[in-house]
Amino acid sequence: MHIFITGGTGFIGEALCQALIKREHKLTVLTRRQLVDQQAVRYCQSLADFQDLNQFDAVINLAGEPIFDKPWTEQQKQKLLSSRLTITKQLVELFHKSEQPPHTFISGSATGFYGNLSFTKKYDEQTACGTQFPALLCKEWEETALHSQSSQTRVCLLRTGIVLDQAGGALQKILPIYKLGLGGKLGNGKQHWAWIARDDHIRAILFLLNNKQSHGAYNLVAPNSISNADFNQQLAKALKRPAFFSVPSFLLTLGLGERSQLLLDNQPLIPQKLLDEGFKFQYHTLGEYLNNNF
Repeated sequence: MHIFITGGTGFIGEALCQALIKREHKLTVLTRRQLVDQQAVRYCQSLADFQDLNQFDAVINLAGEPIFDKPWTEQQKQKLLSSRLTITKQLVELFHKSEQPPHTFISGSATGFYGNLSFTKKYDEQTACGTQFPALLCKEWEETALHSQSSQTRVCLLRTGIVLDQAGGALQKILPIYKLGLGGKLGNGKQHWAWIARDDHIRAILFLLNNKQSHGAYNLVAPNSISNADFNQQLAKALKRPAFFSVPSFLLTLGLGERSQLLLDNQPLIPQKLLDEGFKFQYHTLGEYLNNNF
């Protein structure tokens, strides 16, 4: 397949491109910086270079300003929204201009769509959207992507949880803290984190790309979420370090503002649609992931 990718040089995008190259797909990557020099990869810097998407079989849209890196001022919130919607809207317009549009559009989202959930049960893709900023951001991003859907194009939305890999993302940032023995739970530690190994995340995208029946929103999370307290203890044990510290919720809120909800929200999510469609996870539990990677 000839696949167009935005966000192809990010933490997830770079690994996805490498996986697609290994499978001998041809890639066109929208980026300002070139990471790999491969005959199978063409780089471009602007969607203005294209009149339509007729030459592509699929589009994978992962572009977006990192959500956790900077305080959520009103200006930053607008930047987070614009970085997702502008490219997505431009892609949708190109779909509409195509006589033979790509058969698949896979577009990013996040488990922030759901907001803070109760502790009474597990939640799947049928769960309603939350009401805080991350939820509304994801909702608008998803609704924009869905405008590309037609009799010729199916749309899959990636509601991604915390992606774990030592090469980047959240895990790379917290490992130095844990290796110093300074790890600890956040808040009361009872909140469940919806996580997924980066390898499984990439495999799930490939599954959705190749499964012609897949469409709609998917939770890209491991089958077993984990409480923050258990995450803390299991990671510390894997590193053979103590983890007795804790950060009260009010300090997180004081230091991070609204961003603290990404750490404190309870999200006991399950990837029901992926499981129903036959996707096989390599890592079902955090313990399995840590045992195989540490």
